[in-house]
Amino acid sequence: MAEFFRNLLRKKEEPEKPKLVDMATTAPLTDQQLYSIMGIQSIKSETKQLVASVGQSVGKQRDHNEDSILALTSTIVGSAEGIPFGLYIVADGMGGHQFGEVASNAAIRIMGGNITKKFHSYLYNLPTQALQESLQEVMEISITEAHQYVQREAPGSGTTVTAALVLGQQITIAHVGDSRAYSIYPDGRIDPITRDHSLVKRLEELGHLSKDEVENFPHRNVLIRALGQGEFLEADIFTLPFPQGGYLMICSDGLWGVISEKDILRCITEAPTLNRACQNMVEAANAAGGPDNISVILAQLIG
Repeated sequence: MAEFFRNLLRKKEEPEKPKLVDMATTAPLTDQQLYSIMGIQSIKSETKQLVASVGQSVGKQRDHNEDSILALTSTIVGSAEGIPFGLYIVADGMGGHQFGEVASNAAIRIMGGNITKKFHSYLYNLPTQALQESLQEVMEISITEAHQYVQREAPGSGTTVTAALVLGQQITIAHVGDSRAYSIYPDGRIDPITRDHSLVKRLEELGHLSKDEVENFPHRNVLIRALGQGEFLEADIFTLPFPQGGYLMICSDGLWGVISEKDILRCITEAPTLNRACQNMVEAANAAGGPDNISVILAQLIG
């Protein structure tokens, strides 16, 4: 089992290219390093548990929902090698004639099915052979297959996808579009861990728009990358640590584009449970006008 997870954490050899935070390594990990990543200090250490909740609303100004959510959490306890596993995906579809719904739903089902199929035997049976791909390769293959399916079955449509595979104390992200993933820390910091693939974000990065101009830009919803759009999909794939003592949040722009980070933090800190925190955020976005579909996943690693 330890050898299996060491193989997962290796990356394929490939040309250097700009990425967001990427903590994967090409070198094999020692048992001590592996157990540290998985949150296992010794056989007597307390087991980490992954918990998650979701919230969703059609909003106040839309008559149908083009967002889709997948949230899968599994924790197997009983040996020093038991680890938390979670797969969380938010997809925000577009395309009209209900094709947006088709695209977002296909994206979460194809990615979810492919990824869980890869891990099923290792989670629920004794592994007999090592997985050949790294975590990043598993995510890349899955999002590419979803892209190809949407192109075939719903031409002209598209969807954002922000997917997080949590294994132990690390997160592997696959992202395209302008849904977002955030790390939220106990000290109140909220750090976006994905980069929007939008026209307004690109203009901001090039220095053509100030922060004030970004807020009032008339075409904020125009994407420069989306699943199902273009012959080839260039998704951001990277790995980073789970925020210690904090939360992983994934949401569509119907949430982050409507309420502030301060309001998001308040909704979470004032809630007694993750479910209530998600509902608080959805209600806050609707209270602010609910101009778009709203989707949010909130996950926490405890223990």
